[in-house]
Amino acid sequence: MSAMPQLHHIDHFTLRVHPRELAPLRDFYATVLGLHEGWRPAFDFPGHWLYAADRPVVHLAGNAPAGEGAADAALPTGKFNHVSFRSTGLAAMREHLRALGVTWREAPVPGAPLHQIFLHDPAGLKVELTFDQAEFEAAGVADGIERDY
Repeated sequence: MSAMPQLHHIDHFTLRVHPRELAPLRDFYATVLGLHEGWRPAFDFPGHWLYAADRPVVHLAGNAPAGEGAADAALPTGKFNHVSFRSTGLAAMREHLRALGVTWREAPVPGAPLHQIFLHDPAGLKVELTFDQAEFEAAGVADGIERDY
């Protein structure tokens, strides 16, 4: 298996969830995206801070009552559509997602030298990984067609 790709360019986002959702979300961001758990302030509720290198980019706050923020079929994450990580290692990421059995979609960005992969975390949040188009072309699939995997 290739080296794990790197994520770049976000400060952090916070998901406010019920405590029972913490472990599956922590595991997704660690296993699928390669983030690692690190220091977190001693808040009076459970949670995790997940780091890319030395930056805590995902804050999981287990302080939502059961049922609060429940997803509906039309807008599973409310008005929030997605979070994007600037990334490197497109070929390695594809291989990694296949090995984990993660479903994703990818597409070029019209009029920009970028290529994106889209997937969903266990809470339904859409995660975008944005790569330079040159990595896509180097991976040997340069036709620009959207694909689901």
